[in-house]
Amino acid sequence: MKRPDPLAVYLLLTFGVGFLIAAGFGLSYYETVTAGFTAFQLMAAGTAMVLSRLVFEIPTGVVADLVSRRLSVVIGFVIIGVSLLVEGLFPSFLPILLAQALWGLGYTFTSGATQAWLSDEIGEQRANRAFLSGKRYDLYGNLAGLLAAMLLGSFTSVATLIRVSGAGWILFAGLMFLLMTEKGFQPVRREQRNTLQAMGDILRKSAHSVRERPALLGVLGVTLFFSLTFGLDRLWTWYLVDHFDPPILFGNNALGFFGLLDLGGILLSILLTQQVEKRFASLQPRHVRRLMFIVTAVTAVSIAAFGWVPALWMAVVLFLVIYSLGEVSDPLLLAWMNQRLDPDVRATVLSMVGQAESIGQAGGGLLVGLLANLFRVPLALLCIAGLLLPALVLIRRADRFAPAGRD
Repeated sequence: MKRPDPLAVYLLLTFGVGFLIAAGFGLSYYETVTAGFTAFQLMAAGTAMVLSRLVFEIPTGVVADLVSRRLSVVIGFVIIGVSLLVEGLFPSFLPILLAQALWGLGYTFTSGATQAWLSDEIGEQRANRAFLSGKRYDLYGNLAGLLAAMLLGSFTSVATLIRVSGAGWILFAGLMFLLMTEKGFQPVRREQRNTLQAMGDILRKSAHSVRERPALLGVLGVTLFFSLTFGLDRLWTWYLVDHFDPPILFGNNALGFFGLLDLGGILLSILLTQQVEKRFASLQPRHVRRLMFIVTAVTAVSIAAFGWVPALWMAVVLFLVIYSLGEVSDPLLLAWMNQRLDPDVRATVLSMVGQAESIGQAGGGLLVGLLANLFRVPLALLCIAGLLLPALVLIRRADRFAPAGRD
């Protein structure tokens, strides 16, 4: 069988992943309503996923480097599918904890392997342009998957929706195995296969980079404090269900209401991202820093207010603000960091940033869950907002550590 052009396969892959992720958007609602999770249990499940990603990120990369990029991607999709089947079949704490850890493991098999596969097959220059197109197809898949899930969820249970999504991941893995070529893959030589030694080299180089450039401490600090707010992703659905009476818009549950919220958040995020992207080329580093400060401050205030508003419509407005600013802050933070980094240390520092993010998400999720369980959820949301205050200080102090000519 003649396989299609790898670029076309990659765009199909990004669309499919976006579709399947959006199709399983009801996970938080399922864990809150069907499984009856407490706020702490929600945080624990999310932390299990993050810790799994942190532990397995490098070991699973060996499969992509030594065996096959395509096989690594396919294995990852299958494991994610199995995790959703487990979650949809067993609505209780321990199985869902296991399912979330499996999701994190599956993600690590695909992380980096997809991009490496495309670069091998079509060349680095074409791949760099394709990554931008892939992001657009991912958003298209998000919209299509969300609409499909809302339609299916109007006449079936949330558990069934999650199981269908899991089966979809496994079927999609089979399709990718048939369509993906692997003509450009070059295995790593045997003498280069010492993963622990490679990790040590990266850590030593990273530590030296931070000592030589104090501004990088600010970069890592901002990333860490942002990642500590990870708890909000799991907590907002629980809070809306517990404190308000979400309307039943389609079918026999409130899943359609949450689907519309996600849909509104995606559309608003696209609009905001486009506006930032149009103006970004003409912005100086100090302007990007100021924009980053404004986004962070508005996000902190919105999170703090989210837990105390008396009406559902107010909570919806604040949710849309928090959701869209969160989507904007990720590329904005990356751009702000890139402008402050020298090219020779950029890859190393970005690797450190990824590890700092995972550590912050793991610690922040458990901390916020514990606070929500011991005290009221609005107080936990205030704590989440408070975690962004040190980030504001670090952003403001960035000028002090800026290299000459950068600001």
